Amino acid sequence: MMRLLSVTLLRDKVTDWSVYPFIVPAIRTLEKLEIRSRICFLVGENGSGKSTLLEAIAESYGFGREGGSRSFYRETTETLGGVTPLSRALRIAFSKRTGQGFYLRAESFFNVATEIDRIGVSDAYGAVSLHQRSHGESFLALLENRFGRKGFYVLDEPEAALSPQRQITMLTVLRNLLADNQEIQFLIATHSPILLAYPEAQILSFDDGVIHEISYRETPAYQVMARFVARPEVYVREVLEQGSDHRED
Repeated sequence: MMRLLSVTLLRDKVTDWSVYPFIVPAIRTLEKLEIRSRICFLVGENGSGKSTLLEAIAESYGFGREGGSRSFYRETTETLGGVTPLSRALRIAFSKRTGQGFYLRAESFFNVATEIDRIGVSDAYGAVSLHQRSHGESFLALLENRFGRKGFYVLDEPEAALSPQRQITMLTVLRNLLADNQEIQFLIATHSPILLAYPEAQILSFDDGVIHEISYRETPAYQVMARFVARPEVYVREVLEQGSDHRED
């Protein structure tokens, strides 16, 4: 079975601990992460390092930094500076490494959709150009039509294009993909309390300066949403009274 087993920071490969991203606490303290599930979520506040590590893992696997499959080549990717220092310092261990999969970055998905049209492979993505769908519909079309193949799938904040109802749809799609193919694994950075509710998923938190495993109900995404839904008017009034510096305890 193809599966990511661990991610190790080779500390002797880091030449300068005073530059980004090694100044980020969760990256600076990284030693070895054990990945024990076929669906693993990375969570943390903005700037905590989760997307940075996700990108470095994707790059180490061979994906372009804008996303897509390993076969994609885009000049815009090359202008981003080549291999990152973090990627060079990572060792990613797989039970079996096929090289197959897909890297989805919400912020550069437009360029990936353009590349799909350019190389003429839209049939593999639902037979309709992803540009001819809404942002959310194109994300789901990608999941439903392209992610059924065996491989390693890396997703960075996929909820950015999805309504709450479509996020629930995505949970169903993920369940079906994992059930139908034992050679699929997902690594997902997200803020979505809906996606994080996937049963038996592993959740790694980047908050508090050290990457550590937490339960679903310990995630800030769940805790904020639970407090809001329980008493929305009271919650919003308290937040507004405390001003923009409000933080959850």
